[in-house]
Amino acid sequence: MSEPILRVEGLRVTFDHPQGLVQAVDDVSFALAPGERFGLAGESGSGKSTLALAILRMIKPPGRIAGGEVWLAGRRMADLDGEGIRTLRLAGIALVPQGSMNSLNPVLRIGRQITDAFADHGQHLGRSEQERRVRALLAEVGLPENVARMYPHELSGGMKQRACIAVAISLRPSVIIADEPTSALDVVVQRQVMATLARVQQDLAAAVILIGHDIGLMAQFVDRLAVMYAGRLVEVAPIAEIIAQPRHPYTRALIAALPSLERRGTLAGIPGLAPLLRDLPPGCAFHPRCPQAMDRCHIEKPMVRDVAGGQVACHLA
Repeated sequence: MSEPILRVEGLRVTFDHPQGLVQAVDDVSFALAPGERFGLAGESGSGKSTLALAILRMIKPPGRIAGGEVWLAGRRMADLDGEGIRTLRLAGIALVPQGSMNSLNPVLRIGRQITDAFADHGQHLGRSEQERRVRALLAEVGLPENVARMYPHELSGGMKQRACIAVAISLRPSVIIADEPTSALDVVVQRQVMATLARVQQDLAAAVILIGHDIGLMAQFVDRLAVMYAGRLVEVAPIAEIIAQPRHPYTRALIAALPSLERRGTLAGIPGLAPLLRDLPPGCAFHPRCPQAMDRCHIEKPMVRDVAGGQVACHLA
């Protein structure tokens, strides 16, 4: 088995809050193989985006990384200073953000925003070479070359998201983190964006972490899925196995909530609300919503255990 391109070990992220400490990411560990497509699913507030920002060392006060390690291509990221981390972003690991309109500069043309990535990483190119690279990147994400001369507000939602992908792949990173790249897009545009992401991932032979809520979308794209709840990974397994035989009750509930042609007119939801991270219940954080909770679940926090084909944190598994 090849060496992981990304390894996360015991990562913890906390936020100071007037009403108590918020444990947003709690002892998360996983490894990402080169070229792998890894999904990270869960409800809003489960800690998915915070985990992504922690991997990128972009947590700002009142948040802080309270423990754990991140290794990228064998390099321990905690050993890098601010300049080293800044240089590593885009060149080694890149983020496709959730809100393309908020991440693109509204007063700069798309081509300028791409060439800024080159200059920021010491690649001072001539004008003709810059234009050639911008054309190539736009073509790679399925955008015409005239988009380079356009401002973000002149693009549709799907075009803006593909422009963000072009920026993310501009320095050929080995890991791409896509944080809900299809949110607020209609299903046709979602498919176009995911096809673009799949194509550039194959061209770069990069690994991808896809963050989202949609298990159906994950099933079409990822090789392996991690399910996150209340800051913890509760189940990790190959996508085919997790769809066919989910081991954690929360995973089963997420899959059951998918719309089905066989159950038209019937929508299943997960009862209750996700807990506040500053006031988690004792024992298993999911037990107030779990239909299979036992007495043990109310008092004892389940540890992540290796099972056939993956990992799970549940007393029932």
